[in-house]
Amino acid sequence: MAALPLFLALLLGTSALHKALDRQRLSGAAARLAGTPASTGPLLLIAAAVAEGTAALCLLLAPLRPAGALIALLLWALYALLLLRRRGQSLDCGCDLVARDRPVGWVQIARPALLAGLAALAALLPPTPFTLDAPFAAAGFLALWFGAAEILAIPRPVWRNN
Repeated sequence: MAALPLFLALLLGTSALHKALDRQRLSGAAARLAGTPASTGPLLLIAAAVAEGTAALCLLLAPLRPAGALIALLLWALYALLLLRRRGQSLDCGCDLVARDRPVGWVQIARPALLAGLAALAALLPPTPFTLDAPFAAAGFLALWFGAAEILAIPRPVWRNN
């Protein structure tokens, strides 16, 4: 199970990097998601990026892995609650790598909730060293995660009723 904390660290690190590279869009998204004035967006964005980066670094170090998983759990639970509060509203939540205004539905709320659950599982796992297969498994999970996000972004697929 060494791949799980590594997957979470890769996802958190990607998120923090994304926030650094797309500051203008994501600071506005952070303010809208939190329901605060636009002027607080950059501060919220920096706080989120620092929390994600810290959690990612902690997840990479076996003795700090439970702390990193706890930070990730709290962060993703907060994201899920903020999205739940915005359920039904159309906005760019900053959840994807591409700007997409769309209604916040159960799928968008379930994504961070699922990640919070995975972080809780990672916090409970005994700290084990990373094996040779862990980076490949984590990269595979990351690719599947981003692929699933793209599939869920299809506006009106035949297979979805919402």
